[in-house]
Amino acid sequence: MNTDSAAHRGAGRAPHPSAAARPTTGGTVRRTLLRTALTGAAALGAGLGAARPATAATPTRDTRPRPGTPAEALRELAAGNRRWRAFRERHPHEDPALRRTLATGQHPFAVVLGCIDSRVPPELVFDQGLGDLMTVRTAGEVLDEAVLGSVAYGVLELAIPLVVVLGHQSCGAVRAAVEAEESGTKLPAHMQYLVDQIGPAIDHGKEGDARIDATVSANVRLVRSRLAAEPELAARIGTGKLAIVGARYELTTQAVHRLA
Repeated sequence: MNTDSAAHRGAGRAPHPSAAARPTTGGTVRRTLLRTALTGAAALGAGLGAARPATAATPTRDTRPRPGTPAEALRELAAGNRRWRAFRERHPHEDPALRRTLATGQHPFAVVLGCIDSRVPPELVFDQGLGDLMTVRTAGEVLDEAVLGSVAYGVLELAIPLVVVLGHQSCGAVRAAVEAEESGTKLPAHMQYLVDQIGPAIDHGKEGDARIDATVSANVRLVRSRLAAEPELAARIGTGKLAIVGARYELTTQAVHRLA
């Protein structure tokens, strides 16, 4: 992920998710029930604790801890995107031993809220593997209660230190929102909800394709600010345990770069 910050330079191998889990935050009874349901702890007899280590006969390739801070997580994503752009993908964390450890728990290091566009799968764009990312994808990165709950679950229950709102060049949902506003057309069924949510981000200072492109970035910033305003997420940002950043993926260069 290109950035001017020195904290995001440098390459690194993706961490092994079977490393010791970071402690999760305390929560209400409702949150505990949600955690149990989503992880299947009742059925598996195991929750979100550390995954079982690989046996000596089938060692994993990387046993270093996952990124534990926002800066470390950003560096890991930046390194993965550099590999992707250079056609040097590692496709990490797919071996049989790791797959067995993931049956008992997960410890992803970043939440990526991205678009449903088939050209922008986060695990490929950032060259990450099983257990590395928690991905939430909606057209135009639009928020609703299910998305907010999913992001909050990753941050509050799995202690994930980084949330990336990932927009992309030539976003069809953004184009639809801009064109619907200009023509006054109502979209069918539930698609109008997407247009209504993206509408406040439309950049009226530009015209044509330039307006659509500017709105892609403005929409990322809007979604990022809405997430950062959520009280429980804001509290973690305030203590330095969480960063929520906006970024764009350029289809023409395959580069991800941060948005101020």
